[in-house]
Amino acid sequence: MTLPFLCHSTYIPVDFYATWCGPCKMISPKFEAFAQKYTKATFIKVDVDEVPEVAEQASIRAMPTFHIYQNGEKIIEIVGADPSRLEAEIKKHAA
Repeated sequence: MTLPFLCHSTYIPVDFYATWCGPCKMISPKFEAFAQKYTKATFIKVDVDEVPEVAEQASIRAMPTFHIYQNGEKIIEIVGADPSRLEAEIKKHAA
């Protein structure tokens, strides 16, 4: 089974988060700012409690976790709220 959002764009940063997660709340404004800055990418947020089957399929074990997909393949995984690394990885491909 393919993750449902992978057919929408060639470059997709995905934020897997939970509403109760403190670090998720901290990095969320940064992720949203990156979406405004890097418009060549399609940014997606996935609430792991709302769609646990998607989180399970993506093998999410901690929040926040960021996956970056290119042409349907996961090319990067970042576990934890690290906005500098997240932006650096996005910038490599979407700038």
